[in-house]
Amino acid sequence: MAEPITVDDPDDPRLRDYTDLTDVELRRRREPAEGLFIAEGEKVIRRAGDAGFAMRSMLLSAKWVDALSDVIDRSTAPVYVVEPALAERVTGYHVHRGALASMERRPLPAPADVLGAARRVVVMESVNDHTNIGAIFRSAAALGMDAVLLSPDCADPLYRRSVKVSMGAVFSVPYARLDRWPGGLDEVRGAGFTLLALTPDPEARTLAETAPQHMERVALMLGAEGSGLSRRALATADSRVRIPMSHGVDSLNVGAAAAVAFYAVATGG
Repeated sequence: MAEPITVDDPDDPRLRDYTDLTDVELRRRREPAEGLFIAEGEKVIRRAGDAGFAMRSMLLSAKWVDALSDVIDRSTAPVYVVEPALAERVTGYHVHRGALASMERRPLPAPADVLGAARRVVVMESVNDHTNIGAIFRSAAALGMDAVLLSPDCADPLYRRSVKVSMGAVFSVPYARLDRWPGGLDEVRGAGFTLLALTPDPEARTLAETAPQHMERVALMLGAEGSGLSRRALATADSRVRIPMSHGVDSLNVGAAAAVAFYAVATGG
């Protein structure tokens, strides 16, 4: 067990993992390079630990020391206790959950490794909004998708916002990046998956007509908010599928669309 250390200097080098958390571009470059990610809030910190991620340190307001005492007891990582105002100066925002942990990243598996035991896979192209990434992972976990594959330009699932929105679901759904796009989809098809491209195109078949719940192995392809799947990705798919719309609505937010489609893939509902 590490004895909590009170820190009162925002420039203390021991707090470096937590500096400038609101600078998205800086953190996107720095965190993968330094092999870390930030877990925010008690539940997410616990889920990261339960998923086997090693802890580098914790940054807590005083009230969270007792609440997370069991986590502290199981770890040898340093625990830094700070006043809320100092936490805000370090991170760049009001840490209203009062608890942050810096965690060690693990090497990503190869696509073949996550495809091996999977039957229902999510494939994302150019989804670069961290909120959408987190929402999609949360729905994937809740609705029985087995794995996620990301195009090279998708956002980082372990970025703080993604982790927070997913409520730690990014730790429970295996994921990998495809090195080539859309060429990497050949590996998915070669593993026996039917590639279904989700699109609002009215000419596409509905999910009910396609009946993905009866297919042996399904890879559901999702595109970025607004632009959707690229022409090259659509051309690679085995079939184009859509969610029927009413009242003149032509599309859903990609996070909402993903949840509906995942349910249909799992149950046909």
